[in-house]
Amino acid sequence: MSIKLIALPPLSLYIHFPWCEKKCPYCDFNSHQIKDSGFDEARYLRALVQDLQTELPRIWGRKVQTIFIGGGTPSLISPAGLEWLLSSIRALVPLDPTAEITLEANPGSVETNKFAAFASSGVNRVSLGIQSFNDVQLKALGRIHNGAQARHAIEIALTHFQSVNLDLMYALPQQTLAEASADLRTALSFKPPHLSIYHLTLEPNTLFASHPPVLPNEDESDLIFENNLVQLADAGYSRYEVSAYSKPQQACKHNLNYWQFGDYIGIGAGAHGKISLPNSITRQVRERHPETYMQAIETQGHALIETRELTANDLPFEFMLNALRLSDGVATTSFAERTGLSLQTISKQIEQATAKGLLDNHPTTFKPTALGLRYLNDLQELFLKSA
Repeated sequence: MSIKLIALPPLSLYIHFPWCEKKCPYCDFNSHQIKDSGFDEARYLRALVQDLQTELPRIWGRKVQTIFIGGGTPSLISPAGLEWLLSSIRALVPLDPTAEITLEANPGSVETNKFAAFASSGVNRVSLGIQSFNDVQLKALGRIHNGAQARHAIEIALTHFQSVNLDLMYALPQQTLAEASADLRTALSFKPPHLSIYHLTLEPNTLFASHPPVLPNEDESDLIFENNLVQLADAGYSRYEVSAYSKPQQACKHNLNYWQFGDYIGIGAGAHGKISLPNSITRQVRERHPETYMQAIETQGHALIETRELTANDLPFEFMLNALRLSDGVATTSFAERTGLSLQTISKQIEQATAKGLLDNHPTTFKPTALGLRYLNDLQELFLKSA
């Protein structure tokens, strides 16, 4: 079955910065402790720009709608380095004048002292890795900031950026419902435009996986989650994605593009990308270790270790894996627009999901029910079996 796209989807740019001051015991992201890995900012930034240059023939003329600089801890980049990087990007690709440019940051004093300079470089959205305001919990999570620093960082961020996201975690080691509720109340007291709230999970190949802490049981975690929903709704936040909550018009545009199966260039160590052409959709993966990544860019001109063209059988699950994370779902017409496949391709799976009460029976929208959001993995897995 061939793929034929009528129009190409919106395009974003993801930039990975793979260094942190300290590796957290729960983290399975591609991050490396900065003092142990030969960090050379100028060399890495040059590699990023060269990496982007290799992608230009495949995205020529397409406007970049959003930029997301993630990590790791990209707020460790110097203000001059970030200014140079963003200026270089603007020289290479057409950047939408209203583009959302997000930088992930930690609440440590070294990073927050740079916020004014980051804003003047063009960053207009910052995502703060707060996780908790409780000093005992922060220590258990291996974080290098404390609650006071977290509060201070939020105050500074709100003065410099158009939009601010706070990352929180719940079901932390030995966390009680009262402690989790206090964390969220503290976050809400700042009235941030956006909140991302994640359940702590023990990911493979992390310190917590090999030395697991005592976590709340499933019933206790569920109580915390339900309490979060009440607090957030009372404060005027909408749950627009499984783990994301926002004030009106403050949803993360970059992440929305992922979930709506848009395209994105992924540059940097371990970065993933997805690029559509009229008759193909391709996923890419870069070298994971920063040194190997930079060497590959310098010696062979690219750092790709995997380029995989998606087949017609791949696409239903790929599309639904993202789209069904959205509380309001996506238009049914977007399936054909973004995959080039007929809706008939997934008619059986739609019937099954509807019959199980996981998907709303709506003629124009793929929308998970409350049950579907709660058991999202089960809903998504139905679309692994394509017609």
